[in-house]
Amino acid sequence: MSLFEAAEAKNFERARPLAARMRPRSLREFVGQRQFLAEGKLLQRLLKANRLGSVLFYGPPGTGKTTLARLLATETRSRFRQLNAVTSGVKELRELLDDARDALAAEGSKTLLFIDEIHRFNKAQQDALLPDVEDGVVILVGATTANPFFAVNNALVSRSRVFQFEPLSSDDVRVLLERALEDKERGLGAYAVNMHADALDFLAEVSDGDARRALGALEIGVLSSDERPVEFTRALAAESVQRKAIQYDADGDAHYDAASALIKSMRGSDVDAALYWLAKMLEGGEDVRFLTRRLVIFASEDVGNADPAALPLAVAAMQACEIVGMPECQLNLSQAVAYLACAPKSNAATLAIGEARRDVREQRVVPVPVHLRDSHYAGAKQLGHGQGYQYAHDAEDGIAAQEYLGVQREYYRPVERGFEAELIERLRRIRARLREGGASPAEQNG
Repeated sequence: MSLFEAAEAKNFERARPLAARMRPRSLREFVGQRQFLAEGKLLQRLLKANRLGSVLFYGPPGTGKTTLARLLATETRSRFRQLNAVTSGVKELRELLDDARDALAAEGSKTLLFIDEIHRFNKAQQDALLPDVEDGVVILVGATTANPFFAVNNALVSRSRVFQFEPLSSDDVRVLLERALEDKERGLGAYAVNMHADALDFLAEVSDGDARRALGALEIGVLSSDERPVEFTRALAAESVQRKAIQYDADGDAHYDAASALIKSMRGSDVDAALYWLAKMLEGGEDVRFLTRRLVIFASEDVGNADPAALPLAVAAMQACEIVGMPECQLNLSQAVAYLACAPKSNAATLAIGEARRDVREQRVVPVPVHLRDSHYAGAKQLGHGQGYQYAHDAEDGIAAQEYLGVQREYYRPVERGFEAELIERLRRIRARLREGGASPAEQNG
């Protein structure tokens, strides 16, 4: 390398952001994703056996998908080639696949093809990968922030192993920050930095598991400070971090995962967790109507008659949100979520209608008993409709001793919680009274 080339390389390296410069150079330096990278876990076993096939990396930004792909190329002694599905078409893809095939045939060189945002490839582009993936011409590593089981062709998913990346823990991010502060060659070790412990904790927490974000804030704080040594306080850390961008796609995984977390938190009666997930959905721009529909459904599905006030309250919240709108209707939503989370729970009504509909679909259809059939038309009497029907209000206790179904079924089974605990005893008396009616007039008449 000439002096000019060396100087140019140094200038390019200096211009790279800290997160790019601090990328690990080996798997030993890689931080996080122990669920599949720890000793004995699947990815490590595949590498040891030299059987790394095509893989899909799925997870949020800044968790190491691109970095790990580069390291896998080194570990497998493969050429690293990269495409971005947003900017590349079939032509570029085919040229790269042809090059990989030639390198394999002429030199025996393997090629690791990394495709970022692979879910952005259309079906034709994804299908173009299949032959070379199946034949082992390339080791495909596809990265995506969207759930591949929905966003990537089934044929490609079935030929790949899916590894889900999780946001880095605060401890993981702290390790990366400390490493950058100490490294004099690639990091900020050449600067005199007095890092305050609470500032380090703040950066590790506020980054939401995104290493790029944390390292970017660290670099901005150090380089923008006129002090030497740099007093890296919590205040400086806060100034160096951009306003948090909520990772929330109203049509993607974040939407459905947060909705699931909200419902399950309310079902589990954890009001604080439920309010957090509500807040995340609101901050992410969730459709208020979607939220209110879920609350109305929840009121019947999970609270039911354990608290009969839950459904009217949820409906009132829906109406209030229509009238008030955001941001004020967050108060209505908060009230409804808090009430539903704290309410006694019963899914007895949910189970009851499920069992009844299953019987309608799968069992012999039960005809309407003759004494219950409509008798308000000419000729009904001649058919015997309504004959033997007992008017419930004429009974002393308001319950007529007669059959209403014609077969023995008990779908509704209240639980010992809330108002349903009272219904258990009431229902026991009602069913006992109904059984006194014995067989229906239709059955008695044969």
